[in-house]
Amino acid sequence: MGDDRLEKINQRAYEIWEREGRLFGNHERHWNQAQAEIDREAALPLTAGDALPETREIASSDILTVEELAMRTGISGDEARELIDRLGSDRAAIEAAARSLKARRRL
Repeated sequence: MGDDRLEKINQRAYEIWEREGRLFGNHERHWNQAQAEIDREAALPLTAGDALPETREIASSDILTVEELAMRTGISGDEARELIDRLGSDRAAIEAAARSLKARRRL
C-alpha cells in the first residue's frame, strides 16, 4: 500500500470514528469502510459531471449529502459541513470551494 493511500485511509477511518461518536470497538469496520471509500474515490475522476445535482437544496444537517461531498472531493466531513454552512445552497460554489481546498492541501 502506498504511504499516501494509507494515510488517506487512516484519516478517513478517524473521521468515521469521530462522526459515529468516538466509540471504541469498531476500528476494523471503520478501516474497511474508509478503505472502500478511498478506493472508490480514486476510481472516479473529478470532473464537471460530478457536480451535485441542482434539483434540491442542501443543508449541513443532511449527513448523507455532507458525506457524499466529502467522499467525492476528498475533504473531511467537517470541512464539507463548514462549506455548506458558509456557502448555503450554491452548489457550484460548494463544489469549487471543496476542490480548491483539496488542491491547496496537495501543495
